[in-house]
Parts: sequence; structure tokens; C-alpha cells
Amino acid sequence: MAHLVEVAFKGNRKEFFLWDYPDPPPLNAAVIVDVERGEDLGYIHALGELAEKRNSGCSHGCGTSMPERKALRLATEKDRGLSKDLEKLNEEARHKAMDRVRANNLGMKLSDAEWQWDRKKLTLYFTADKRVDFRNLVRDLASLFRTRIELKQIGVRDEAKRLDGIGRCGRQYCSASWLPELRPVNLGVAKDQRLSLNPSQISGACGRLMCCLRYEHEFYVQSRKRFPKEGKIVATKLGEEKVLSIDIFHERVALRGVEGDLRSLTLAEFKQETEQHGGVAVTVANGDDEETAAEGIRPEEISPELMYTAEHQVPAPRANIVSEHPPNGDANGRGETEGPGKRRRGRRGGRRGRGGDDTPSGTS
Repeated sequence: MAHLVEVAFKGNRKEFFLWDYPDPPPLNAAVIVDVERGEDLGYIHALGELAEKRNSGCSHGCGTSMPERKALRLATEKDRGLSKDLEKLNEEARHKAMDRVRANNLGMKLSDAEWQWDRKKLTLYFTADKRVDFRNLVRDLASLFRTRIELKQIGVRDEAKRLDGIGRCGRQYCSASWLPELRPVNLGVAKDQRLSLNPSQISGACGRLMCCLRYEHEFYVQSRKRFPKEGKIVATKLGEEKVLSIDIFHERVALRGVEGDLRSLTLAEFKQETEQHGGVAVTVANGDDEETAAEGIRPEEISPELMYTAEHQVPAPRANIVSEHPPNGDANGRGETEGPGKRRRGRRGGRRGRGGDDTPSGTS
């Protein structure tokens, strides 16, 4: 019976293989595996039930199906010696490739180089702000190294995962140690947790929002459902009061009365008073719905640096928004609609009143 094993390679790259032998290999053992072009050396990262679970849940897994490639055999001392020699060759290849990048004047940064164990393929990982035409570069590198060249563009978070390091918490990067896949993190996650939107406090070494912001996000979302929304006017035994803030850890609600008096109640006391006196009275006229925290972020709350480190599009400043639903227009505010000062078009798409030249009639 074949065993499913997860094998780790250089740069925290992991793939799944079949071990077609009766006894499973030892954990962390070096094995030679079958790859697309030749053979490669890696180390057993997981096997048994853990490998099956990761295979169905990881981004690099095969889902419910089994992998087609096999782990051929355990690596010998000679095999491991050849693998150690590649560490020096990888760095030399990266430096030589960087020289060719500069010679071709390409806007890309080479992050890492990885020789295949049998040296039949060289993979170069790079980051770039936009798409790069590297066809000439590939030809130069192929003639330089006399092997198959593969260039892979990765994001800055994947770059941090490959290069590894120590985070601001003093521990190894989550992405490089245990995190199975990199999920997107947006500003709404920080907003839900009432965190500072200062990029120096919530950004990781890669310059993007830290992966750990998602770990407790679900707890905050579920906990806030038990509390009133901040900014609401509620009816209590003292009359109408405004919900100033909530404390989900101590389960307290801060209220302010009409005269400006402040007081704090436990969640149980707050529910008892509001149930006895009619609950929510009115909603603050200019209050935003906190349920849609990602959409409730005001641009003036965002530090300028986060405009470039956010994983998702940052809302445009309110001053630039003319109207969400312009007159005679569609809901997206696109320019195909008719409005004051707009020229009507004929049913067949031609301009009405077209003269002998290209200038439409009625314009100067």
C-alpha cells in the first residue's frame, strides 16, 4: 500500500508524493523524488493522517485525489553531500542572474535561485511591480548556465516565506514555519479589532499587513454581535443615552446621557434596562453601520503608507466622490448614461446632427 508523504524543499516549498513501499519513511528523512524533469532531493515534512489532512486543505495539496508523482528512495550520504554543494551554487547563480537583469535593464528583483538536485533545471524567483518581458533574459541565462531556466514571479509575502526570518514578535515568520497558505488581509480586519491604522504597527517585514491579524478576527466579529452598535441612541431608565464604546473582554458598555453624564454598565445590566424601557430609540443621523467595517473605513483615518501596503483597494477620498447614484445614470456611476450637458446618441450608435466634418453640431 502506497503512503502519502509531504516533502519540503528549499525555500519552504512543499509538495505531496506517494511512497510506494510497505514501511513509511522516517520523519525528516532525506528522500529523492520524481519531478517533472529529472529528480530532486527533499525532506519528509508530514506523513500518515497529518499528510492526508494537509493534502485536502493546503493550497499546494491535491484535494481529495492522490498525487501522481512518487518518492523514489531514501537519500544516501553522497546524495546529501551533492545537495549541500548546491547551496553555494544557488547563491552564485543568483548573482550572475542579477548581472544579466541589470544588463537587460529590467524592473525586477531576483529574490532567490534554486538548482534542482540533478542540476537539470534552475528556477529563479523574482518580484516586480508589474509584468516583465523577460524573454531575452531567459535566452541569456540559458546560454550562460546551459540548462533549463524557469523564472517565477512571486509576491512580497511569498518572498518573505521563501527567505524566512524573525518577526516583530521575536519568533519565526508564521508563513515560513507553520501557516499552510497565505490568506488576504485587508484593513477591515484591523478596523474590527480597533487596532491602530499606523503601518509601522500592523505591517510585517514584507511591508504588507501581518498575517496574524486574521487569527482572532472571527472572535471579535462573533463577540460584537452580542453588543449594541457604537453610536446608537438607546432608551434606558435615565432616558435616551448614546452608546459610546463597548468592551468585549470585560463585557461592559459605556453610555452618555443627554446632559453629558457618563456611566458604564455590564452587558447584563444594559440588556435588562433596554428591555424594560423599549430598547433602541433612534439611530444617530450621521452614524455608519459598524457591521460593514471594511466599508466604514474613512480615508482620513488611513495613514498614507497604508495606501500602498493594503492587500485590497483602499476607499477613495470622499471629496472625489460626486454621487453614488447620479441622475439618469446607473448604480456604478459609469459615463454611458445621459445627464445635463451630455450629447444624446442615435439608436444605431451614430451622432445626431453630424455635419460634413468630424466636429459634432452644436459644439465649438
